[in-house]
Amino acid sequence: MIRKFMAAMAAVMFMVGCTTVDPVTGERETNRTATGAIVGAIAGAAAGTLAGGDDRRNAMIGAGIGALAGAAIGNYMDRTYLNLRERLAGTGVGVTRVSQSQILLNFPSDLTFDFDRDNVKGQFVPTLRDVGNVLREYDQTTVDVYGHADSVGSDAYNQDLSERRAMNVASVLMQGGVIRQRVAVQGFGESRPIASNATDDGRARNRRVEVYISAFQG
Repeated sequence: MIRKFMAAMAAVMFMVGCTTVDPVTGERETNRTATGAIVGAIAGAAAGTLAGGDDRRNAMIGAGIGALAGAAIGNYMDRTYLNLRERLAGTGVGVTRVSQSQILLNFPSDLTFDFDRDNVKGQFVPTLRDVGNVLREYDQTTVDVYGHADSVGSDAYNQDLSERRAMNVASVLMQGGVIRQRVAVQGFGESRPIASNATDDGRARNRRVEVYISAFQG
């Protein structure tokens, strides 16, 4: 487990040297602003995995984030869902209300990444930052970022790629204002397909990053 997260940290240090497109000027720039945020997020994900799920809860309380309870949960998540639907209309990102207390965002790989690459496409960065802006406003939620791959290639390669893609999506969300205490990151490789890997369309659906937004409950 420790070795796995040390490898993840190395991937992060490679990622932060990549470039993104400034949404205002259109110029490419070195993505240095994510360095501290993403390293903190991965460290937090490692601690949560090794020490138990209460770590994130305690960190959020320590950051001054209050928990939701009772009828307030549904109302709060209703507003979060409507804002995300409005902000992501026409982007190709799936927005699904999973339950009263949870929302799922599905980022198709072909929309978010170039083939076999882990850095977020420059033209998609503003969309992810918009998501981060909404989640910054509705901060009484946890944010779980899950990476998935198709079955082409070795299990180990797909696992690593899914982890790196999830980390980079989390990085851009944090650039949009999501504090690291709310974020956990995990890659599942090819282990959780949502379609058949026997077809091109099925494989495309399986290559994705999912973001689960859950009410922080008391």
